[in-house]
Parts: sequence; C-alpha cells; structure tokens
Amino acid sequence: MVMSKQKRQFPGDKEKAKAAIIELLKYLGEDTDREGLKDTPNRVVKSWDRLFGGYLQDPEDVLTTFEEDDVIPHDQIILLKDIEFYSTCEHHMLPFVGKAHVAYIPSDKVVGISKLARIVEIFSRRLQIQERVGNQVSHALMAHLNAKGAACIIESKHFCMTCRGVEKQNSVMVTSSLRGVFLEKNETRQELLTLIKG
Repeated sequence: MVMSKQKRQFPGDKEKAKAAIIELLKYLGEDTDREGLKDTPNRVVKSWDRLFGGYLQDPEDVLTTFEEDDVIPHDQIILLKDIEFYSTCEHHMLPFVGKAHVAYIPSDKVVGISKLARIVEIFSRRLQIQERVGNQVSHALMAHLNAKGAACIIESKHFCMTCRGVEKQNSVMVTSSLRGVFLEKNETRQELLTLIKG
C-alpha cells in the first residue's frame, strides 16, 4: 500500500477496538479464552489496517501527473478495465467484491495507468456503498487531472445479498458514475461502453 511521506495512522484507540471485539465474541456466546479465539481481537484489528487502509490515503498521494504532449490526442479515451477490488459494505460490514472500469479523457495532464487502479483501491478500502466508490473515483479524476471527462463503472457481488437477506447467489450490482463529456456526449459514452465490452 502506497503511503504519503509520513505514515498515517488510524486515530482511534487500538486497545479499545480489541476490547470491543472481545465483547462481540461474548455476544455470540463464545469462550474468548479458548485457543482459537485468544488472539482473534489482535488479528482482526491488524487485518483492518489492510481492509480499511483507504482511510490512510488521499488521491493526491498517488495522482502524480505528467504534462500531456503531442503524442496523446485531446480526444483519446484512456481506459483501465477489470480492476479487481474488495470493499466492505457500511450497512452490514460484509464484503462486496468485483471489478471496476475507470476511464478519463485528458485535457492537459495524464497519469501512469497503474494510478487508476490505486484510486479505486483508496476509495474501496473504506466502509462504503458501491455508488459512492464510483462517484469518488470519477470526481477525483476530474478534480486532480482537469480531465475533459471521467467514468467509473463498477460490477460487484454483495455478500449482504448472497449470505444473508434475500440470499441471491448470482446477483451482480452495476453502477456507473459519468462526468464531463462521458455524461454530456452520447457518442463518447457509447464509445466507452463499446471499449469496456470489447
């Protein structure tokens, strides 16, 4: 995980978080002193460093830009497809996983293509809803790249629907956040969708 120059840390009290996990295990009727659970509070809190590491980053940490040159036309769609991501639903604290397609049309700045995946990572590694992830990604690209257009289309499976609730195993949620020319120009939007399907 890429951090800014000074490593950020979660603001809460780690020991209180571990104590809260012990209380949750007791709520389930578990023996928190048994061998398999003795270190569970510590392991859970440690896993949150990765699962929720997006709180410790800002898009500016990764969106280092290059001035555009004559090689890149001003109407070119730059697209990174099938970005795997893992997130956690803020409603039930259960995972939702899938893939994101992120695109932008540069105005005067471009970024390394891996940065598009990193932006998805920053926003998905938080307590989230799918719609917000897409909006945050497309907004960040517009704001930090001065892009002519930005898009984030997400397809994912939500465990709150597959392992509880309606228990529909094969359902896939699709959302799209379109800004700039992707929203305003039908032909540009259609070109993007064709590229994603292709």
